[in-house]
Amino acid sequence: MTKRFKIIVEKYPDGYVAYPLGLKGVVVGEGETYEEALADVKSAIAFHIETFGSEVYESEVPILEAFVAEAGVAV
Repeated sequence: MTKRFKIIVEKYPDGYVAYPLGLKGVVVGEGETYEEALADVKSAIAFHIETFGSEVYESEVPILEAFVAEAGVAV
């Protein structure tokens, strides 16, 4: 079975970090390239689900879109 996930990939000066939306727990991948980070997080997702089972899904309702927004917050 194949399940699709929305994955956020962030670029930093020293590489990329990727993490999925819609899973309980911490699942992170990293790599020197976008492709390496994506492959690493896909492996981490599979391991996470294999280890903890289907209860790691936050909701049966699929995330249709994901947006990145920037906002100023007084701190």
